[in-house]
Amino acid sequence: MANGDRRIVIAGAGSIGCYAGGCLALAGREVILLARPRIEAALRQGGLQVSDLEGRTHSIRPEALVVTADPAAALSQADVILVTVKSGATQDMAALIKAHARPDAVVVSLQNGVDNADRLRNELPGHMVLAGMVPFNVVQSLDGELPLRVHRASDGTVMVEDGDAGLVGLLDVEGFAIEAHGDMKAVLWGKLLVNLNNALVALSGLPLATELADRRWRLILADQIDEALSAMKASGIEPARIAGLRPALLPKVLRLPDWLFKLLAQRMLAIDPRARSSMWDDLQRGRPTEIDDLQGAVLRLAEKAGTQAPMVKRITALVRAAEAERLGSPGLAPEQIVAPAGRRST
Repeated sequence: MANGDRRIVIAGAGSIGCYAGGCLALAGREVILLARPRIEAALRQGGLQVSDLEGRTHSIRPEALVVTADPAAALSQADVILVTVKSGATQDMAALIKAHARPDAVVVSLQNGVDNADRLRNELPGHMVLAGMVPFNVVQSLDGELPLRVHRASDGTVMVEDGDAGLVGLLDVEGFAIEAHGDMKAVLWGKLLVNLNNALVALSGLPLATELADRRWRLILADQIDEALSAMKASGIEPARIAGLRPALLPKVLRLPDWLFKLLAQRMLAIDPRARSSMWDDLQRGRPTEIDDLQGAVLRLAEKAGTQAPMVKRITALVRAAEAERLGSPGLAPEQIVAPAGRRST
């Protein structure tokens, strides 16, 4: 089958899924969006607007979109399935793929965390399952706004595991640059280090660029990354470079004075001023977060390796408390986080 004839199903058309699907559809790829009923209704009524940090804005009319909330209708037609659901929904999506997709459909996990591709493989032994990594943030319009808008608020190239020779050619389109990578384990653990900041954005309620520009928050992130790196080293895991930096240097850069950090870390700060984290969005919407797949992955690794992770443990507890309260972001200050746990950073 020629690449252009391969039908792509976005399995979980939320922020990342709608952005990826929109870019692919604009490039002429055959795309089906499998969405929750709320998203399906918004897309059918107002279409989709896709924009990015480079200033491009494109609109797709409702009649030009193929969207459904019916898993059987979507997955039965798939040649390639891009899984973009939150980590907590991986098992459920795997069950739907197993029930409705053809065995020759290629499954690609474009999810946060380090374990989702393995979970999909365990449930889908007859499928080729490839790990992927999305490095950028996507901001979605508020509920009820039409058209539904998805805006890529930071930069980066999507990485996908080697295994399907034509996959990169199929998926690499304007606004959604993609490359194959031979060591996705390293890439995913490197991305996890950056994603440890998602919880700080969620707890503070601050935009990502504002939070990262404040050294008090960066000190907390640096402590978490130090703990994660200790657990990784003890476990023989070597994470990939992050924004061009060796992971071991990242805590040092984060601890720099604000003026020097802004000068040296321009790539990290190249973020739309409106962007927050998906974990903040989950708290605002009263949904479960991915804390167990981000900080939780570090805690599990540290326990197995016999290393300590007190700051990661503290952040995890605070996010779980905010989840339970269902009142949105608690709007904490850095001092409210570090006081009970103590401070190692200087």
